[in-house]
Amino acid sequence: MTFKQAVITCLKEKYFSIDGRASRSQYWYFWLLYVLVTIALAPVDALLFSVGGFGPLSALFNLAMFIPFITVAVRRLHDRDLSGWWMLLMLVPVIGSIALLILYVMPGTDGPNQFGPDPLDNGGIAAWSGDDESLSPTSIPRVDRE
Repeated sequence: MTFKQAVITCLKEKYFSIDGRASRSQYWYFWLLYVLVTIALAPVDALLFSVGGFGPLSALFNLAMFIPFITVAVRRLHDRDLSGWWMLLMLVPVIGSIALLILYVMPGTDGPNQFGPDPLDNGGIAAWSGDDESLSPTSIPRVDRE
């Protein structure tokens, strides 16, 4: 998944959605966007509002990014075949954040899991919905051999 695809997916297609799975590239590209914009907004806030650190533009950006950041993190846990409730590890000081970081860095499960098809199948676009019996999870038509 490219940087642009990850940002579009997180901000437009799945802003409120925790359904499905997010690949490592989708999660980390979205995280990169968040960090870059936060760094870029700090001097703008300081220049326009004469505040050091966290100004109104940064606050609005963080507010707008709160939900998509949570949803992509939950989908990333789904890729590891874990429930989104694992995000509660953040409540455990230091160790919880380190544990979540390790989970986010690890590769997802191969093939479909309980949360959906593998996001890396078919060039990063999971096309299999399970509705069409003639298609396999890799979108290769099944051939009956007699």
